[in-house]
Amino acid sequence: MSGLAALLADHTVRTVAGGAAILGAAAGVVGSFALLRRQSLFGDVLAHAALPGLCLGFIAAGARELPALMAGAAVTGAAAALAVLALVRFTRLKADAAQGIVLSTFFAAGIVLLTFLQTRGAAGQAGLAAFLFGQAAGMLRSDLWLTGGLALAAVGLILAFWKEAKLVAFDPTYAAAAGLPVAAIEIGLTLLVAVAVLVGLQLVGVVLITALIVAPAAAARQWTDRLGPMVALAALIGAAAGLTGGVVSATARGLATGPVIVLAASAAVALSLLAAPRRGLLWQGVAARQARRRLAGERVLATLDALARAHGDPAWPAEQGMLDAAHGAPAAGALGRLRAQGLVRPVAHPPEATPHWQLTAEGSAAAGRLRDARDDRR
Repeated sequence: MSGLAALLADHTVRTVAGGAAILGAAAGVVGSFALLRRQSLFGDVLAHAALPGLCLGFIAAGARELPALMAGAAVTGAAAALAVLALVRFTRLKADAAQGIVLSTFFAAGIVLLTFLQTRGAAGQAGLAAFLFGQAAGMLRSDLWLTGGLALAAVGLILAFWKEAKLVAFDPTYAAAAGLPVAAIEIGLTLLVAVAVLVGLQLVGVVLITALIVAPAAAARQWTDRLGPMVALAALIGAAAGLTGGVVSATARGLATGPVIVLAASAAVALSLLAAPRRGLLWQGVAARQARRRLAGERVLATLDALARAHGDPAWPAEQGMLDAAHGAPAAGALGRLRAQGLVRPVAHPPEATPHWQLTAEGSAAAGRLRDARDDRR
């Protein structure tokens, strides 16, 4: 604990960790709505379109001034968003194709501008190349105030228009019928994704920022079906990933903060996909196994009931080998579980020495309910 306290006492570490935690929380909140509205790739478009804007902002300001860089990124991000909308509306391209075209075009333009500035030596001095994958170590206290203010403003707008955003995210048709300005709200939610992208450019970079927007929301979605808990959990996961990335990159020399943050968020997604109740792969495996066992028991119960009714004796003893042959697999496991439930019992059937089974009164009643349910389905 003393080592951690000493680490957090460092001014640079506190700045980076605080900025990363704020970014992660804001990305989790905004990303939840982007995920529900299926706009994850749109965030990728905005992120890659920010690169030429960063270069243009540097050219306009003549120096590495974060407000100018973010203003340039906002302009090109908006231009990319409008380009996607225009392609979808005025051509036959689908949304995903339009987004892919705009993403690659703007990113290519950004690489060309970045290369041009590097040939002049200006880009290296300004550290523009670091915006590809982020450079948290270069974050200043003034940068933290700017990005933190934008992040808090984005979260505040979500909370202020919570009901409207929730309704548009889940049922835009009903929202329009209720008189809400659906188009304006959708544009607003898209702009908040753009704000999250701008906030994360310095910490995570153009290439990885979309992963941070999507990953906490995707992880939180596995744990709950309600929007409120999902958004809160996504914010918590994002903040934890940001704090983890900031601290780990500070303690291990040579590790970039952005990739570590994304890896931490991705680890949360992997854990959620495996262990989340009902949706997790482990839980689904257990549920599938239980379903198979229940089905096997019902089949054995139905076979015993059919034999008993065919012989006119509710307690007719059926030979276990006959049950194995009827189902094409050993019935011992199913019989053991049915016995534990009090539905069948083993009986002797001299002179035969092989195991025999018969229905109990409870088993006959259960078989009757299964038979009635099957008849209803028909």
